[in-house]
Amino acid sequence: MEQLPESVDRDILAQRIISALGTIRETLGCTLHQALDVFAQRYEELRGDRPGDFKLSRDEYGRGFYS
Repeated sequence: MEQLPESVDRDILAQRIISALGTIRETLGCTLHQALDVFAQRYEELRGDRPGDFKLSRDEYGRGFYS
């Protein structure tokens, strides 16, 4: 995966999903579907590397977000 801006990690941790997806699309020049895949992969990496930085559980994160 190409290097993503640090703002993507900050957006993921702050639950700014739309902003993170927009930055991913702009950086990688990909479709929304591809950006969702990249987002999901980066989310899992962050969960593994920095679990204490998440304020919500996996079940709560993204609740009410539909793409």
